[in-house]
Amino acid sequence: QVQLVESGGGLVQPGESLTLSCAASGGTFEWFAIGWFRRVPGKDREGVSCISIGERGTLHADSVKGRFTISRDNGKNSAALQMNNLKPEDTGIYYCAAAEYYYCSDNVSNWEDDMDYWGKGTLVDVSS
Repeated sequence: QVQLVESGGGLVQPGESLTLSCAASGGTFEWFAIGWFRRVPGKDREGVSCISIGERGTLHADSVKGRFTISRDNGKNSAALQMNNLKPEDTGIYYCAAAEYYYCSDNVSNWEDDMDYWGKGTLVDVSS
């Protein structure tokens, strides 16, 4: 059983940056793809960024391309989401998720159903 714990959320002003962290335990981290998702007020949960196992690269939703970067550190069993130039519409609960032996689909809408484990989320509030 894999446990995921998110941290790093908080209140920031528009244009500022924030880095979220996802700490994993209970599995062989390098064999899990990691996805970041968010639930913004009034909308369903949506995929934000995904990083595959191995060297298969990263993918981002169109809404965050050029502003968000996902990374992973297999030696530390952790992943991160660097968020720059934050906007009020980025406000929401951010979730880390993991999928075993997974290469992130090119279709963002597939990510949520493909994930095996989920964290409880961390709140990001972008407001002035």
